Amino acid sequence: MNISSIIVKTKPENYDAVWMNLQENELCDVHFGDKEKGIIIITIEGECVEEEIEKLREIEKLPFIISADMHMSYCEEELDKMIEEIDFDKTVKELNTEKKAEEITYFGSLKGKY
Repeated sequence: MNISSIIVKTKPENYDAVWMNLQENELCDVHFGDKEKGIIIITIEGECVEEEIEKLREIEKLPFIISADMHMSYCEEELDKMIEEIDFDKTVKELNTEKKAEEITYFGSLKGKY
């Protein structure tokens, strides 16, 4: 399952109509927005990237939408694979050391650390 966030842009005067169109269709979930800036944040889901792209194209066709751009994407299968590769025993052992905070190197992700 893939989940992606999309930033939808419209003119402020069309914000309410776009919000309602997005709410009423089954292509996405509407989360929040900024009426003054004409920005709405939505998410879409799909079994594959192609399904998400098709939904994005349909959203772009809705009335009063200036743009709809995908910004973040999450793939459940990729996460599952990464979790399988983590050596939790080793990770827990390292976390339970008597190191000072300044001695710990943060890599932003465990992926590729070992």
